[in-house]
Amino acid sequence: MLNNILLAINITLMYSAPLIFAALGGVITQRSGVDNIGIEGMMTFGAFAAASVGYFTANPWLGLLAGGLAGAALAVFHAVAAIHLQANQTISGVAMNFIGPGLALFLSRMFFEGATQTKPVPNKLPKVLSMFGFDTSNLTINAINIDITVPIAFLLVLIMWFFLYKTKWGLRVLACGEHPAAADSLGVNIYVVRYVCTILSGLFAGFGGAAMTLAVVANFSPTAISGHGFIALAAVIFGKWSPQGALRACLLFGFAQALVVMLGGMDYIPSQLLAMLPYVLTIIVLVLFVGRSEAPKANGTPYRKGER
Repeated sequence: MLNNILLAINITLMYSAPLIFAALGGVITQRSGVDNIGIEGMMTFGAFAAASVGYFTANPWLGLLAGGLAGAALAVFHAVAAIHLQANQTISGVAMNFIGPGLALFLSRMFFEGATQTKPVPNKLPKVLSMFGFDTSNLTINAINIDITVPIAFLLVLIMWFFLYKTKWGLRVLACGEHPAAADSLGVNIYVVRYVCTILSGLFAGFGGAAMTLAVVANFSPTAISGHGFIALAAVIFGKWSPQGALRACLLFGFAQALVVMLGGMDYIPSQLLAMLPYVLTIIVLVLFVGRSEAPKANGTPYRKGER
């Protein structure tokens, strides 16, 4: 019984980590005033880049870095469209959700002999207790042997919380998302802040995709992400645009995924219903439990210098 509980916690944390990375990306960009619904596409492209680099170099840490950079590269295009060209941010984000998977499949066919999925990486990202030489043949030890992506994700939540609410740079980010004209009048460069935050959102989304293909599974396939980017955006709303709130939401959605895995062996529960569980839970939580939730006032609104 204890081992089953510990295993459920382990699986919850394992599936929560990619969501936490992506949700942090959503928090930082929307707090600066740029809406980025292209998180899904950036996660997908990051997942492919991470798995590919992880396979060819046999180094999962290089794969993790490549995944983040791939997501950031897509975010640059979104930033240019949303900030410099002042295009509709929703349409630009939707475009990212098409471009990311499209690029991933195109490059996968190019590098993996026409296949739409990569070959398994020889080395996945390590688990915490394994790194310190613990004997994981013991069922209890194995059940609490979490992926290294979990403490990294939790640490990033703490860092982002401290940055946003305890530093002057973080307060400038918040000001850009709430009252950009007032921030501009105080000498804050709105465009630079929004560019940096948007690119960071892609970086974090790419890390989320990399966590999926280097820790949860061992390769990239067209269904590797399958909606996790949208769940991460729902976590941002559920968490009311705060790092700690997004963390709680991601843990909830990770628990739903853990239930899918734990109940998967029961023949009397149709697999189709189990596959729907995380997404149904997302809708239920947003409708019933979030309550009144207001986004940053300037989120999604292009800033034009001199306007009030």
